[in-house]
Amino acid sequence: MAGKRTVLTVRLRRLAALLFEMREHSGLSKEVVSARTGINVTTLYRIETAQARPQRRTLMAMLDLYGVEDPQRSDALQLLSEAQKPGMSRPFEAAVSEVYAAYINFETEALSARLFQTSFIPGLLQTERYAWAVLDTAMPKVETAVIEQRLRARVERSKVLARIDNPLELWVVLDEAAIRRVVGGPDVMREQLLRLTEDSDKRNVILQVLPFGAGAHPAMVGSFVVLDFPDPADPELVYVEGIAGDDIVEGHNEIRRFGVMFDQLRAMALSPRDSAEMITEAAEGMH
Repeated sequence: MAGKRTVLTVRLRRLAALLFEMREHSGLSKEVVSARTGINVTTLYRIETAQARPQRRTLMAMLDLYGVEDPQRSDALQLLSEAQKPGMSRPFEAAVSEVYAAYINFETEALSARLFQTSFIPGLLQTERYAWAVLDTAMPKVETAVIEQRLRARVERSKVLARIDNPLELWVVLDEAAIRRVVGGPDVMREQLLRLTEDSDKRNVILQVLPFGAGAHPAMVGSFVVLDFPDPADPELVYVEGIAGDDIVEGHNEIRRFGVMFDQLRAMALSPRDSAEMITEAAEGMH
């Protein structure tokens, strides 16, 4: 039987980065650490890239070898304790990919999200009927129970926008195709578009439509989300969606590239007020 997969969380990523930094500071290679602690080199690589969560004794051996003392030692142990707690994705992990589960965990703790969507309304802003129509079409051979789990995940995800303390700040640029394509029938689509106009009135939501008339744009290859976090210790990341699968992108240069791309898209898009008018007009045209 395969072991239970380790789904990435904010704390696990932070612990991995800290352990990599500690080893680099000590001037020891992974091979030397392996020889002195008995920890397999592959295991060390997986720990430092947040693909595996270390056991407490493994972490203690690493900290001893690196000569780490308090307060850094206590910080690392505390991070391990927090990384062992299940993320928000836990109830849905059997129905979603490992990358998507990780994204759910990151989104829950993010300060803001800059999102570009090409073909459909973003999950955070979907009505249940619209979400069901999208999932049922995109996953035609999947059991109903799995679709129901994914639908429940989308409903739970949307709660980040309504949190009393620090609701997610969401900035969406939506391709006009997403509001023109009728998903689930006219009634479902009209309900969805009216929901969009309501969400666009929220203080923590900015919604812009990129009209067909804008022509070619820098994100024609697909959708993406840039997440920012409240703690400087947690660097930005990008979640990319595509037919071949989804992926989480890290690294300053890559993040900067997506940030510049989003800035270009919002500059090309309609203003929030004009976007709301276009969405309202589209909703009124659904019969």
